[in-house]
Amino acid sequence: MSQSFKEQGGAATMDPSRLRRWVTSKMMTRFSSEAAQKKQRQSAEQERKQKGLPHVVEYFHQVDDGYSHLSVQALSRLVERYDIELKCHVVTEAEYQNLPEPDLLSALSCHDAQVIAPHYGLEAPGDRAHLSADRVSLASAILAKFDTTQFVENAFEVSRALWSDDAASLNDCQARFGSLDEDALRQAIQQGNHRRTELKHYSGAMLYYGGEWYWGIDRLHHLEERLAELGLDKSASEPLIAPQPQVLTGPLRDDGSLTLEIYPSLRSPYTAIAFDRTVAFAKAVGVKLVVRPVLPMVMRGVPATMEKGRYILFDTGREARAAGIPFGPCYDPIGNPTRRAYSLYAWADEQGKGEAFFSSFLKAAWTEAINTNRTSGLKKVVTRIGLDWSQAKAILGNSDWEPVFENNRLAMYDLGLWGVPSYRLLDAKGDTVLALWGQDRLWVMAAEIQQ
Repeated sequence: MSQSFKEQGGAATMDPSRLRRWVTSKMMTRFSSEAAQKKQRQSAEQERKQKGLPHVVEYFHQVDDGYSHLSVQALSRLVERYDIELKCHVVTEAEYQNLPEPDLLSALSCHDAQVIAPHYGLEAPGDRAHLSADRVSLASAILAKFDTTQFVENAFEVSRALWSDDAASLNDCQARFGSLDEDALRQAIQQGNHRRTELKHYSGAMLYYGGEWYWGIDRLHHLEERLAELGLDKSASEPLIAPQPQVLTGPLRDDGSLTLEIYPSLRSPYTAIAFDRTVAFAKAVGVKLVVRPVLPMVMRGVPATMEKGRYILFDTGREARAAGIPFGPCYDPIGNPTRRAYSLYAWADEQGKGEAFFSSFLKAAWTEAINTNRTSGLKKVVTRIGLDWSQAKAILGNSDWEPVFENNRLAMYDLGLWGVPSYRLLDAKGDTVLALWGQDRLWVMAAEIQQ
């Protein structure tokens, strides 16, 4: 038994809720750690060599998903450049537990893909209103009939016909390539969905290699870098197919006419690696930053599976390391720690320390493994930024924050967003210029501000 556990009382004296939080925190730290990633990669490569297998990358295509429309455009370059074998699967939307807002996600996947496509030199998807059930089914039936070579060569043509509302081109694809009948299509999709579930994931536009998932065009650079490390890059001197975009802070600077809103949560690992960067970015480019905190999804009744939680933590750790940002060890602040901290936020903000308080708590929970459910842990969060703990104790646990945070959540949903961190850019009149979800969308906001 580790010393840290003994210090908290050990199994004999620790109450069940504290034990669960401790165990969960240890798992979260492990899932996100570089050591675990390296060990998993080494194990996967050792197994591949022992079995004499090629380097196999699997791709999961969801026909009505905007991100899949972008991903499929990169497949031909991926197989040309890297010494890999590609297997393609057609899948559908996952179950509710992993995609709690399917309608919002469908709309966002289209809009978000439209926004980022030009930056990657890709063709954006069209209007979702064009995606009738019959045409989605037909496109799926054509794609599911393809072998890998046919998929790589022709899948984008089918996707383009679907997303551009070109019924004639879609029918022509069917005439030239053929399509599966209804029963065969159902079986093919079941197989694709089953394979994705077997590998412990839930989304479309996903790439899988050696025990690790890569989401769409946004995470393709991670896969490319891994393949290159294995000596599989045939054009190592060339730029990556999808290099990670940079957050631009110049050459233009705003005079405060623009406002950047961030919707963060103290229990969000993605917020933990985005918040300080967002504060620094806003100062660097001269925009006004407004912090609008919300309750974590799981604390407002949104379900989350172990598979989803594990992927989020793994991906957060990977993203943090790529950006040179500390992440882990963690101590889960779900529930009471987050609520108590939120009860102090307005007080801290009134003293000009709102951003510092948020940053201090995130650092404690997500990089220092401080138990913020303990009074000593929360006291450290408060006092190290120069706030008075005696004043904090007097208001700790109030519920005044709840309607404000709920209004923030409703505002976020009105934007078609529901996850954190989310961003909204407003012009001088207070009108929305752009609203997007994700710590990996700060670069988009930066590009928009420069424009």
